[in-house]
Amino acid sequence: MRERRKRIAAVTKSVWEAYRRDAFGYDEYHPASHSGTNHTRQGVGYFIADVLDTLWLMELRREYAEGRDFLSRISYDQPGSVSLFETTIRVLGGLLSAFHLSGESDTGLLRLADELGAHLSRSFNTASGIPPETAFLQHEGPVHAYDSSTAEVTTLQLEFRYLAKLTGKHMYRRCVDKIMNITFEAPKWDGLVPIYINANTKQFAGDVIRLGSRGDSYYEYLLKQWLQTRQTEPRFRAEYDAAMEGVKRYLVAVSPSQNLTFVGELLSPRNTSPVFSPKMDHLVCFLGGNLALGATQGRSLSEMSPRSLTARDREDLVLARQLTETCVQMYFDTPSKLAPEIAYFRWIDPATGTEWRFDANTQLIKPHGDIIVPFADRHNLLRPETVESLFILWRITGESKWRDYGWRIFEALERWARLPDGGGAYANLHDVTVIPPQHADKMETFFVSETLKYLYLLFSPSD
Repeated sequence: MRERRKRIAAVTKSVWEAYRRDAFGYDEYHPASHSGTNHTRQGVGYFIADVLDTLWLMELRREYAEGRDFLSRISYDQPGSVSLFETTIRVLGGLLSAFHLSGESDTGLLRLADELGAHLSRSFNTASGIPPETAFLQHEGPVHAYDSSTAEVTTLQLEFRYLAKLTGKHMYRRCVDKIMNITFEAPKWDGLVPIYINANTKQFAGDVIRLGSRGDSYYEYLLKQWLQTRQTEPRFRAEYDAAMEGVKRYLVAVSPSQNLTFVGELLSPRNTSPVFSPKMDHLVCFLGGNLALGATQGRSLSEMSPRSLTARDREDLVLARQLTETCVQMYFDTPSKLAPEIAYFRWIDPATGTEWRFDANTQLIKPHGDIIVPFADRHNLLRPETVESLFILWRITGESKWRDYGWRIFEALERWARLPDGGGAYANLHDVTVIPPQHADKMETFFVSETLKYLYLLFSPSD
């Protein structure tokens, strides 16, 4: 396992060296053109802040020092607008994570996090407290919002709550708790919510319920806020449990040939007869790990008495394994062994006995298989959700197959995502169904900060 960790760390080091050579200090990295771009005129340290804790975990101390030194020259008192959600989870979250790994001793990182938090928190100054999706760093006064992404406004809480604890500035927590209180009171569909929430009516909006884009981390953070508070706020767990029952009742289905368990979408939920769609984003692959976390609160099964698991816990562990097997199959059924951004599944409507229609000649990625990928959805952004679930399931179950799957995915990434020019950079892929897949001129920061990190942890000791 040590050799596997060394190879994963070597890829991380290679990516950092390519970034340092081509785009050091820029928020976004464009590896094919050897360039970078910023979200604001000055930049916000987006790339470096997000990957800093990964460099520390992999003991890349020189690289960590380079990134840390750059961040010491950043100021967030600057003009410009940023995504509130992305800047919170990647920059604020990155600063706080690195501060935690320093033993909470690097006060410069906490100062930066506090400065950024103060500028971002201005976005909560709406009539309802629900922020817009864009944050203006130097904005003063009231802010206006209409429909905001459900996932985005409910995926700020872990970072702002931790910031409040560290700084003693309770307004950070009050801002994000106010959002959750609104969602707790808003009507739902058996625990499920549409992918928008209206800042004026305080009601959920939109005609789609899904655990993919704009929906995913609402469900993820319900559980993780409960865990973050040492299970002292039962409302979060109750909302999570209700949502998972809704998922199992309305969204879980099984394909006819490969018997793949997947999570679809619900269209027009306000109608008396909502429509099920057998579409599943790669983003949904977080759910396997989340279900396992919820079932054991992160404890290893080897440390637990079987009698300590409830019937629901055991059911959730079964579903966690089934969903993660499906996510792995989304990789291994393609010629590149890398998953598409979105997949559809062959599905027979149990009410009518008829199969959902698709074009088998252009969309089925494996003969006689069940995974369908329209042309527009065949790209790969080097996302972390599947390997995150593999890591969690390995830690909880101790079953070696999760490590085996993770290594096969890493080898496919190493083979196809690395740019062929010898510069050591990696990039997103346009189409995972062709060999060799063509590269895009973009590498998301989460490839280092999450995908490679979870792979590294997958092969690390549990301590």
